[in-house]
Amino acid sequence: MVLAGGGLGEPPEGEVVRRICDRRRGIGADGILLDVSPSAAGGDAARAPAAVRIFNPDGSEAEKSGNGLRIFARYLRDRGRVKGTEWFRVETPGGEVECSVSGDGRRVAVEMGRASFDAAAVPVTGESGEVLRRRLTTEDGRQVEYSAATVGNPHCVVVVDEARAEEARALGPLLERHPAFPNRTNVQLAEVVGPRRIRIEIWERGAGYTLASGTSSCAAAAVCRRLGLARSPVTVEMPGGEIEVVVRKDWSLRMEGAVAAVARGDLSPECLYPSR
Repeated sequence: MVLAGGGLGEPPEGEVVRRICDRRRGIGADGILLDVSPSAAGGDAARAPAAVRIFNPDGSEAEKSGNGLRIFARYLRDRGRVKGTEWFRVETPGGEVECSVSGDGRRVAVEMGRASFDAAAVPVTGESGEVLRRRLTTEDGRQVEYSAATVGNPHCVVVVDEARAEEARALGPLLERHPAFPNRTNVQLAEVVGPRRIRIEIWERGAGYTLASGTSSCAAAAVCRRLGLARSPVTVEMPGGEIEVVVRKDWSLRMEGAVAAVARGDLSPECLYPSR
């Protein structure tokens, strides 16, 4: 969901975000994209004339969201703030990205920046260097082999024989808040389906079990390529749809997927601030 800047207060109140995302008391959403000035996102208006802040449904703020960026790019095109299929920059708290919207508006490509597997960059505590096929013990005593990556936000990728929703729901919260991840982490269970295709189940930091995620797709594709399990481009299957991820030799990523407009309207002040 995209909201025009200013409507949530500055900074936005966590309870307001939670109320909007609540599927009984609010509109219902997996997060909020707040349309702000580039300076509010820490950016440069001359380089990136559009900027977005990203909020999880629990009220916490995220650095980057791949699906969110595709939605935000479509929003900008629908409102005439970008034209045609030209590439344009958007500033996020996780760094600047470039986007392009197809002629009919139904597909959006996003240059997501470079993936890094470095422990300090993700971040991951303990041994320095790339976080590939490391092991940790969860709170309930399970031994888990994982790899980690950042694409502007942290990800923990667990390669499995079969990616199952129930396992993502069980293991996800244990890994999200594991002491190895000081900023918490997003979690993906990744099943290799073919040389250019993987299937993932997602536990998203601050949101829980999630049907689709752009940054999760990028991180899982990058890790699978780094481990020699997949070749670029990688088609990533999720319960909520598919995304194609190009993973280049320098680990820069381009993500492309479908976007559909659902509704446009106004939020009542009574929804935002029912006690006022």
